[in-house]
Amino acid sequence: MKNFIEEVTWRGMLHDVMPGTEEHLLEQMRVAYVGIDPTADSLHIGHLVGVMLLRHFQLAGHKPLALVGGATGMIGDPSGKSNERNLLDEPTLRHNQEAIKAQLGRFLDFTSNNDNAAELVNNYDWMKEFSFLDFIRDIGKHITVNYMMAKDSVKKRLSSEAAEGMSFTEFTYQLVQGYDFLHLYKAKGCTLQMGGSDQWGNITTGTELVRRKEGGKAYALTCPLITKADGTKFGKSEGGNIWLDAARTSPYKFYQYWLNTSDVDAEKYIKIFTFLTKEAIEELTLQHREAPHLRLLQKKLAEEITIMVHSKEDLENAIKASGILFGNATADDLKQLDEATFLEVFDGVPQAEIAKNEVEAGLDIIIVLNEKTGFFKSNGEARRALTANSISVNREKVKEDFVLTANDLINDRFVLLQSGKKNYFVIRVV
Repeated sequence: MKNFIEEVTWRGMLHDVMPGTEEHLLEQMRVAYVGIDPTADSLHIGHLVGVMLLRHFQLAGHKPLALVGGATGMIGDPSGKSNERNLLDEPTLRHNQEAIKAQLGRFLDFTSNNDNAAELVNNYDWMKEFSFLDFIRDIGKHITVNYMMAKDSVKKRLSSEAAEGMSFTEFTYQLVQGYDFLHLYKAKGCTLQMGGSDQWGNITTGTELVRRKEGGKAYALTCPLITKADGTKFGKSEGGNIWLDAARTSPYKFYQYWLNTSDVDAEKYIKIFTFLTKEAIEELTLQHREAPHLRLLQKKLAEEITIMVHSKEDLENAIKASGILFGNATADDLKQLDEATFLEVFDGVPQAEIAKNEVEAGLDIIIVLNEKTGFFKSNGEARRALTANSISVNREKVKEDFVLTANDLINDRFVLLQSGKKNYFVIRVV
């Protein structure tokens, strides 16, 4: 067995761990689980720390369980939240579960015949047959209200002036999560639950339930909640969450998120979100500190995680798209971009529409720059820019005699104008 605790410790992925956990894991193959919220049909990068924990656990020779909270997703977890969440119906939860499993398959080995092959479980499968009376009789009596009230997540909600208190449904959440641990302890031999540091209270309720109901020994481990050095929320962009699903967050935007990481955060994230060795990371960090302007850490981080979540081809396309704005891209490079990526690369750039039949007939470049787009305020200003050789169409310099035609269209509907190095304008041909 590899030393799992030692591995996650140097990577900065350990926050709290119950005494005896390391020794327990070194004795033989163990089973651990991480709970995943199924309220969307994609994971986002906020989930990745828990997923990486499971992967390191499997690499250390142990068996990981990914628990999709179908039942708990119908209730809502009060940890770290000020309001009750929306509840989902069963068909939506089942759809989300299948989508999440497909994403987890890029990190965890579900298919091998090894004893430590990963499994996906859904707590709805064992909770749906439980009657309310059975639950309060068989489970509820083992955990006191005093014990549940002492949890930080409960105390914060009850003492918050802004919140409207806590429903009985949410109050029982830790008991339901605790039962998950008990069920997996009995059904799968699971002795460890892992999660974010905000889950410590819920996880230890499970260890307590295993002790009181079965007389067994169960363990808890949490990782730190990931933060950004500038105080903004990790995993968020102007458009919201950074998702693993390419339809929600394109590989280009995904790549850009990691590429734009600060130096301080990059040193932390490369340990958490890649499987590079300690020696490789130390060497890379040293090189980065000697020449921070090269952004070696950010580039390696973005490359590793984009390949892991998407593919090598997606990474290459993202790098190519990044070069459109910041490198020496050509018209051919532009024309290789798909429409969605093109629009994302030039998101926020001023745009204008021109009828397709006008372009097909041919348009004088001065008319395009002024009358048709307003990129320049007058024909004279446009003419001076052309004379100064500062105007490009699709990254290629043009003169005053240039005529825009259908041959210049990118994806049969776009033209990129550029004045100087940084002034862009997108024409949509409709």
